[in-house]
Parts: sequence; structure tokens; C-alpha cells
Amino acid sequence: MSTPEKKRIRGRLIFFSLLALGLLLAAVFADRLTPFDPNAQDMSASLQAPGGVHLAGTDRFGRDMFSRILVGLRTSLLATLTLVAVITVAGTVAGVLAGYLGGAPDAVLMRISDVCLAFPGLVFAMAIAALLNGGIGNAVLALALISWPKYARIARSQTLTVKSSNYIAAVRLSGSGPVKMIGKHILPNILGPVLVTSMLDIGTMLMELAGLSFLGLGAQPPTAELGNMMSGGRSMLQTYPWVVLGPGVAIFITVVVFNLLGDAVRDYLDPHSGKR
Repeated sequence: MSTPEKKRIRGRLIFFSLLALGLLLAAVFADRLTPFDPNAQDMSASLQAPGGVHLAGTDRFGRDMFSRILVGLRTSLLATLTLVAVITVAGTVAGVLAGYLGGAPDAVLMRISDVCLAFPGLVFAMAIAALLNGGIGNAVLALALISWPKYARIARSQTLTVKSSNYIAAVRLSGSGPVKMIGKHILPNILGPVLVTSMLDIGTMLMELAGLSFLGLGAQPPTAELGNMMSGGRSMLQTYPWVVLGPGVAIFITVVVFNLLGDAVRDYLDPHSGKR
């Protein structure tokens, strides 16, 4: 790959990393950035249009939409990152163990993943979240239970490839035990595809969490979360559109930024994928 191409890929990675970092900082420090208490009601200021004191308008209870969007971003984004971390770690561990051990453990873990993949993901998550009576924590758990098999399959296939290499055969002959073999020689060689998949999954998981909250199976009022904020204002889309469009735009921007960051990470780790 030419030097200009490398610089372009590195520049994209830095740019989108900064944008993602900005969103993360806005989420973490939401309480300090909000101009109003996101839960404070003022019926005299109900459904004010954006502008002036309230930059994004107010909702039906007179709560400042900009403040609620910032706090909702924190709820959605931190829940999404927790979910992606859980499914990445759980799926990778399961896949590595299945690929390395083989035999019965491999067969059992892969059949369990087949069962999870046999159902439409979001529908399965809705059923689990409904059984757990909703809540943002239960929504994360529901999506985690149906999302880990993808990582398990990626980790398993990569482990099988690395395991069959001459390098690993030489390491095995040197007397390395299973723990050292996996931790020092297999995991470092399979993390690239897993990391790219997890980065690309952030946007998807955020939308699915927002979808569960929109349906009343995720975060519950008065908790500010982007999905349930859209759900609460959906009946006013034609009359007071900012109540729905504000959280919707926040979801759109966040998903686009993290998807583009995932593309940049993929191109950086696998430069050939950046060629057109």
C-alpha cells in the first residue's frame, strides 16, 4: 500500500476516533453539560419550540429536551458499550475454548450457538426482555443472550486456523501448557477480527437497545433514554416534531460516527480492505 493511502486511512481513524471520544465525553459528563435538570417539570413551558432558552425545545411536561437528550445519550451509549463488552468477551472465550479443546466441548458450544442463531435476533430479545419485565439492565441481558454466538463463531474459526499453523506446533513441542498457549499465542493472533466486529456492532446494538426501549421493553420512564424518549413523543410527531426528532437525530449521529469508526478500524487493521 502506498504511503498516501496509509496516511488517508490513519487520518480517517484519528478523525472518527476524536468524534467518538467527543460523544463519550458528552455522555460521561452529561450532568455537567445540561443547562437544566432533565427531570424537572414546568407545565408553563410545555411543548415550547426549539430556540431561545430551550435549544431543543421542551416536552409535554415542560422538561428541557436538550438536557434530556444528553442524559439519554449517556444511558444509551453506556448501556451499549457494556453490552458490546459483555458479548465480545463471552463470545470470544467460548469460541476460543471450543476451537482449542475440540470434541464434545466444541460440539456443545456450537449447538447452543446454533439454537440462538435459529431465531430472529430482535424477536428473540423482545421475548426474553418481556419475560424479564423490561428495564435497561434486562434489555442488555436479553440482547447479550442472543448476540454472543457471532463472536464465538469468529473466535472459533480463527482459533482453528491459528491452532493448525506450524508456529503453534512448534510452541506445543516446546512444552507450553494450554493456558500459556491460549493467552500468549492464540488470543493475540485472533483479536483483530474480533475487535473490528465489536466496533461495527456498537451502532447496531445501540439501535436494538433503543428499539426495545421504544417498545417499552427497555429503559422505563422517567429514565431518560433515547429510545423511550422517541416512544413517549411519537403521537406528537406531526404537531410537535422536535420531541421525536431530537432523540432520533442523536441516535442517527451516534450510529453513523461509530459505524464509520468501525470501518476505519477495519481498514487500519486490514489495509487491503481499504482499497477500492
